[in-house]
This record gives sequence, C-alpha cells and structure tokens, in this order.
Amino acid sequence: MLEKYLDINPEVKKALNEGKAIVALESTIISHGMPYPQNVETALNVEKIVKDNGAVPATIAILNGKLKVGLTKDEIEYLGKKGTAVVKTSRRDIPFIISKKLDGATTVASTMIIANLAGIKVFGTGGIGGVHRGAQQTFDISADLQELAHTNVAVVCAGAKSILDLGLTLEYLETQGVPVVGFGTEELPAFYTRKSGFKVDYRVDSEKELALALKAKWDLGLNGGMIVANPIPEQYQMDYDTINKAIDQALKEADKQGIKGKATTPFLLAKVKDITGGASLDSNIQLVYSNVKVAARLAVELGRLTD
Repeated sequence: MLEKYLDINPEVKKALNEGKAIVALESTIISHGMPYPQNVETALNVEKIVKDNGAVPATIAILNGKLKVGLTKDEIEYLGKKGTAVVKTSRRDIPFIISKKLDGATTVASTMIIANLAGIKVFGTGGIGGVHRGAQQTFDISADLQELAHTNVAVVCAGAKSILDLGLTLEYLETQGVPVVGFGTEELPAFYTRKSGFKVDYRVDSEKELALALKAKWDLGLNGGMIVANPIPEQYQMDYDTINKAIDQALKEADKQGIKGKATTPFLLAKVKDITGGASLDSNIQLVYSNVKVAARLAVELGRLTD
C-alpha cells in the first residue's frame, strides 16, 4: 500500500537495503527559504556535505502527488525555479497534495513524516518551527512541535528560529517530552546567534554520545524525536542586538499587514533578510551547512550501533 504513495530514489533505496547512513533533508528551504539560483546551489552543496561526511543525502518533497525521498539534480532545479508557487506542505496538507497531484515543499513536520515512512532516522535542517510570539492570543504553534513529540526522527538544527517565542517553545517541548540537546553547548542557540538566554536539557559533545542516547530512547519505546541544537559557527553568527532589532521590526510589519498562519515564517525571514541587507541569508546558509555535517556524522554513528 505504501509503495503507491512513496517513491524512493534508487541510490537511497540501495543505502536503506544495505543499512548505510542516510540523512533526510527538507525542501521548503529550497522553494520558500531563499531566491533562485542561490536555493539550488545551497541544496546541492548540502547534499555534497552529507556525502563528504559518510552518509547518503535524501532531499524530500512531493512532486506530482508522489512522496519523493531523494530528489535528482533536475528535481531540485525544478523546485528552486518554481519557488513559492510550490505548496508549503505540513502534516495536514499531505493528503490533499497527493490526491490533487500537486507539488509540495516539505516543512520540518512533513519531512519527518516522510523520512519515517522510508525508515530514515536522522534529519538535518536550518531551524525548527515553534510557538510564535503572541501565541497566548493567536494560538499560533507550529505543527513541527507535535511531530517531534510523536515521530522517531532526530532533528539536527540551529535551535528554533529566533523569530519565535523561544521560552514558550521550550515549555511546549518539555510538556511533550521532547529532549532538547545542545551539541557542544549548554545554551539553546537562537538560529542566527549562538545565544538565547535559555538552557538546553542536556549537553552532548560527540555524535557517538548522541547516537547512544537515541538508541536507548527508541529501544525503550519512548516514541518521538530529539532536537539536536547545533550552534551556528562563531564566525558566521550575527550580532545579537542587530538581529533582534531586525526581528522586532519584521514582527511589527507582519502585524500591520495581517500576515498569519503558514505565511508568517517565510514573510518574517524575508523581511529580516531585507532589513539586514542579506547578512541573515548568509548566516542561514552557513548554519544549514554546519547542521547537515553533524547530521551525517550522527547517522554514521547510529548505523554502527545497529550493525
């Protein structure tokens, strides 16, 4: 039944059959995260970094109603050129994107779902969604958090996007029993910067240690993911006050324009990029590169434990 919906790239299928390390990669970053051709260039670089660190990349999207696990270069190019015309797809959207035979770019939540269906346990991305600022009134909470509570995929990211309410996001994750682990840090990174003022649950300093914790979690039937919060490399982080001022300005603009729901994050990221003169986009790209490197090494270590 699953084969009817799932189309796994031959290289990824071979890696799955041979028990090789695989890293899932999302596609919203390609269609909605940055302009063409930078988006395609970044996506291809990400795949190269995964390969260079011993794993097989599996970029995930929905094309013509098919759940694709492992895009070809042409498919990445197609998504990059089509850009925001591709539907930003979370859990609730998947059935309709399939039944209408549409193209969908996967968010953190939908990438986790499709990776899990394929049997992939590690996912490298930029930052997760979370509880939006002002959620006490709007109830705007990303579906990523619920997915992390239920789906057995480890997510390597630079923390939650700093446009969010990081304190409430951590509270929500704690309630859902999702471990937030700092990779080489005791402080939650805030996407563009290495600091946020919030502590992580545990600090871990090696991919092997992470793999051991993940194996224990899933062996015991403690379902759900894990957030591996990997700080942006120091030389690429943005000034803390500069980025926070830009975010505050972008939030005011979103409020003024009545931007809500799934349009919020792309709007805010684009606005922050404009305000910072493109510096935030450069930081965004570098943190993704750093995250997928850790994800690939984690996938390799996890594979060794299941050999």
